[in-house]
Amino acid sequence: MKEQEKIISSKFGRGAKFIATGAKVGGNYLKYYAKKTINGETDKSELHQNNAEDIYDSLSQLKGSALKVAQMLSMDKNMLPRAYQDRFMMSQYQAPPLSGPLVVKTFQKEIGKSVDDIFDIFEMKSFAAASIGQVHKAKKDNDVFAVKIQYPGVGTSIQSDLKMIKPIALRMFGFTEVELAKYMREVEDKLMEETDYTLEAKRGAEIANKVNIEGLYFPTYYPELSSKKVLTMQWLGGYHLKDFLKLNPSQKIRDDIGQKLWDFYQFQVHELQQIHADPHPGNFLFKEDGSAGVIDFGCIKVIPEDFYCYYFSLLIPEIRKNQAIREIILYDHEIIFKEDSNQVKDEIEKAFIDMTALLSRPFQSKTFNFNDDNYLDEIYKMGESLQDISEIKKPTKARGSKHALYINRTYFGLYNILGDLKANIHTQRKPWRKPLLDFWKEKNLL
Repeated sequence: MKEQEKIISSKFGRGAKFIATGAKVGGNYLKYYAKKTINGETDKSELHQNNAEDIYDSLSQLKGSALKVAQMLSMDKNMLPRAYQDRFMMSQYQAPPLSGPLVVKTFQKEIGKSVDDIFDIFEMKSFAAASIGQVHKAKKDNDVFAVKIQYPGVGTSIQSDLKMIKPIALRMFGFTEVELAKYMREVEDKLMEETDYTLEAKRGAEIANKVNIEGLYFPTYYPELSSKKVLTMQWLGGYHLKDFLKLNPSQKIRDDIGQKLWDFYQFQVHELQQIHADPHPGNFLFKEDGSAGVIDFGCIKVIPEDFYCYYFSLLIPEIRKNQAIREIILYDHEIIFKEDSNQVKDEIEKAFIDMTALLSRPFQSKTFNFNDDNYLDEIYKMGESLQDISEIKKPTKARGSKHALYINRTYFGLYNILGDLKANIHTQRKPWRKPLLDFWKEKNLL
């Protein structure tokens, strides 16, 4: 993959790039409608393919928050045509890397020493390049390090980038103004956190110290070789998911890895009430013995206590079927509003409960087999069918708690990884229902 010699960092330069991208997208639409006029009904696959390539090529050069949004959208597969999913998924760890000299310059500016002063070997070719930074392998004596270096200007361009990506998101991804406003506020907060590598090291170490799952490993961080824009950690080794699956691992290995990931996320949600909220394949490393490494703790979603009690209660059928509790949760989460008409309330409530019941299916039995492709297809199809509801298709207000955004995408990401592994796992290994049932019993509602 060709390296980049520089990143456009000025607001004017990045704005010009967004404008040029919008012009290309507009040109693709003109070509599509011209063909449609001549040929009648025309398939949109070529339009989607051209738009996906043009948008990704531009965002991958800009990197930062613009590319991060593409990465997030590639995980929410029911939101995008396949052409976008496939292309944007490259942003998870296969974005065009920066050139070696620029990487070295950034490291020296941040740490105060050159890579040659610190390491015996520093590989100029990046191991992985994503939206916020890229990773290089380094060695000192018998120790092997992963050195993550943030792209120049990423932190200072977040607000302006998100404003400039807005027209593309509105047109290409079917958002409305009210939906996008709430979405972008939460995204902006998380992106600002992701650009602080000092915070990432702190959070990563805290979670690693609390999690005790055999065969699940985490990197050691080196604060003396790190800063807000450089993060030096232990090299874990292993394969990204796509390459790991090419090794044709046994079903037992697939199940073992899937179980580790499931237990890891359940522990975070129900014990820590904070979660590694960026579960795309680029943030995990897998080994042939069934062990798995978790990396990149830049995106951690802290789950407020009241949100936890309300939101995760809906995983329990007897609570979900309780009309009084259901209404409390729906109003509190701003799924429905008191001023809604009865018709809107009924439509929104039914859609929300149906989707919640579907997403909670793995929690309803002792084991669940993610080898069933039909389950994930059901989720995507239901997501598409929801767009037929008038208040969802053209909402008059943003619905849903902002806290649900990263929780939902976390579970979508986890389900997709487990689906790719085709893992059959035990879903009821740790008790978590009783405290939630007790919460509602204390309110005399159960």
